[in-house]
Amino acid sequence: MAVKIGLVGLNGIGNLHAACYQEEELADLVAVCDVVKERADATAEKYGVKAYYSLKDMIENEPDIEVVDITTGGIDNGSWHFEPAMEAIGYGKHVLVEKPLCHDIREARELVAFAEKQRVYLGCNLNHFFTEPAEKAKQYVDNGDIGELVYCMAKMGFNGGVDNYGLAGSPKVKGHPYFHMKAFLTHPFSVIRHFCGDITHIQTFSDRPGFRRSAGDVMVSINSIHMKFANGGVGYLLSQRGDAAYGLGGWWSLEMAGSKGTFCIENCVEKVSYWKAEKGIPAISQQPEPVVTDFGTTDFNRTFNNRLHAFLEDVSNRVPLDQLRANGRDALAVLEYTFAVIESYESGGELVRPHPLPPLHGDPLFMK
Repeated sequence: MAVKIGLVGLNGIGNLHAACYQEEELADLVAVCDVVKERADATAEKYGVKAYYSLKDMIENEPDIEVVDITTGGIDNGSWHFEPAMEAIGYGKHVLVEKPLCHDIREARELVAFAEKQRVYLGCNLNHFFTEPAEKAKQYVDNGDIGELVYCMAKMGFNGGVDNYGLAGSPKVKGHPYFHMKAFLTHPFSVIRHFCGDITHIQTFSDRPGFRRSAGDVMVSINSIHMKFANGGVGYLLSQRGDAAYGLGGWWSLEMAGSKGTFCIENCVEKVSYWKAEKGIPAISQQPEPVVTDFGTTDFNRTFNNRLHAFLEDVSNRVPLDQLRANGRDALAVLEYTFAVIESYESGGELVRPHPLPPLHGDPLFMK
C-alpha cells in the first residue's frame, strides 16, 4: 500500500520531490505546504492535491499522512529544517529531511534524540550513494574484494574558475562563510562514511581564492580535509565551490583502496572501475586494465527517485528504526564531521576529534 505523504517547502527542490512521487508506486502525495501561498497553490494545482500554508493545518486536516517530507531551505540551505521536523515528529509522523539535517549542530542532536524518543523514522536525503555505481562498489566491499581499508580519496565540487565567478546575492549564501561546508560537505562525507565507516580524526586546510577575496566574498570555498577512520584507514577529501575547472574523475569521484583491491567511482552516477590486487603486479608502466562497469547514466536527478524509493520501502516494510537507510543518526554523523572541519579551520588547521554520536540502543520490537 502506498505511503501517504505531506510535502513541506516548494521552492525548487520540493517540486523535484513532488515529481518523483508521481513516478513512485509506494508514494501517495496527498498535500503540499508552503508559507508562500503562491508556491503551495501552484504545486497543489499541478499535482491535484490540497494546498496548506502551515504545517499544523496540514497535519490536523490530513490525519492519514504518515510521512512529512521537509524540503525547506534557509541559511546554508538548512536553517528551516529543525522547527518543522520537530513539529511533525511531535505529531508522531515519520519525517524525511533534505540535507543538511540542520543548520546548527545542537539542533541536529536534539532532533535525532527526539525522533528516537517518539519512536518514528527520521531520514535525510543523503542521495549520493543511492546509485548503480555505488551499489556495484558496495558489492566489491561486501564480497571481500577490497579487503582491509588502506586509504580513501574523494573529490567533489563544481566546475568553475575566475571567469565563471559571480558574487552570490542570496541572503542564504551571501555573508555566510560556512555555506559551502554546511550545504555541501554532507554529501561527500555521507558517501565516505557509507563505504569506509566512522571518522575519528579530522584536520582541514581551508581557504578561498583571491578573486573571492577581491569581491568581498567571505565563503570558505576550498577545503582540503584529512581523515582517520575507526578501522585504521586514512582518507582525504578535496572540495571546492566552482573555484577551478574539473579534473580527472569529473565533478564527483571516490577511490577506495584496500589490501585486496581498489575501486573508483567517477561522476557519481556514471561508472565504477575495479583493480584487483594480485600477486606479481607488474611495473608501473604495465599496470593492468581495470574491470570497468559503465552504466551509461548522466542524469544525477535520478538519485532522488532512488533515495525516496528506498525511504518509502523501509517505512513500508517497518524496518527497525536503526536500520533505516540514510537515517537521522547517519545525517548527524556527517554534520558532526562538518562542524569538526569548521573547528579545525578556525583553530588554524589543528587536529579535531568529531563529537561522539549518541549510543545505539537497539529496537526492542526486533531484538530478541
